Amino acid sequence: MIELRHLRTLLALRETGSLVEAAERVHLTQSALSHQLKDLESRVDGPLFVRKTRPVEFTRAGLRLLALADEILPEVRKAERDLARLAGTEQGRLHMAIECHSCFQWLMPTVDYFRDHWPEVEIDIPSGHHFDPLPALAREQLDLVITADPQPLEGVRYVPLFRYEGLLAVARQHRFAGQAYIEPEALADETLITYPVEQSRLDVFTQFLAPANVRPKEIRTAELTIMMMQLVASGRGVCALPNWALTEYLERDYVSAVKLGDQGIWSTLHAAIREESAEAPWMQDFLRTAKETSFAVLSGIKPAIRDEESAA
Repeated sequence: MIELRHLRTLLALRETGSLVEAAERVHLTQSALSHQLKDLESRVDGPLFVRKTRPVEFTRAGLRLLALADEILPEVRKAERDLARLAGTEQGRLHMAIECHSCFQWLMPTVDYFRDHWPEVEIDIPSGHHFDPLPALAREQLDLVITADPQPLEGVRYVPLFRYEGLLAVARQHRFAGQAYIEPEALADETLITYPVEQSRLDVFTQFLAPANVRPKEIRTAELTIMMMQLVASGRGVCALPNWALTEYLERDYVSAVKLGDQGIWSTLHAAIREESAEAPWMQDFLRTAKETSFAVLSGIKPAIRDEESAA
């Protein structure tokens, strides 16, 4: 009577707090999600949650099924890992690089969880590498690269993890603070603080400034997000960061954030892997864990579109 897909849907509804976001999480249309929930309610002969509440308020029946989901789904996941080991594919190596200065917030919990469940897979995140990570992946020096800048490379597959919005961080007293959004021309008189990477890899340039043929008055770099926030808060410049990277600073009222353009700028973060390792059970489990962990710890992200996944 109750299927695993029903339990996963209820978990998504609890975690997101809305039908719209839950539908995105499980890759269904809102109509299809509503139909699935109504079908489940007919099976249990009663409502599972109170409509038009946010966050969603579950009934006693809904809470009981959520408790079942919390108990059953982790066991299903464990059984899937055990079956993969029985198939004799347990050995592996996972050396990874990160082209994302603010990704450690969700990547480290992912690595910790994965290490506990796949102790036989060798994990390493080389530091201070002096090579381009994506070509190194193709050469088998690396096994996975976290990147928002996919490049066509033979034998490399890009698995979308999630979508995120880039926001402009400004001092609370800045003239932009409180505005709904800014246009590219507004940055022509500003000092823009960025990570020390090529402008071709920064969304604020590729999606916002370059199409409008605008350059900031000055560009300044900083290695760490916290250093950038200190500079912004003291009025020394502005910076564009993923929405999740700004959450803690916005909650502390340390800085303000402004949308870039009336539609905002959205990007997708990918895990780049080699085709030959894409179907390895431990790789599939790492990618699944990365997606689940990111939605558990990050604010403001959205599910990636499934058909974004591609192979060069």
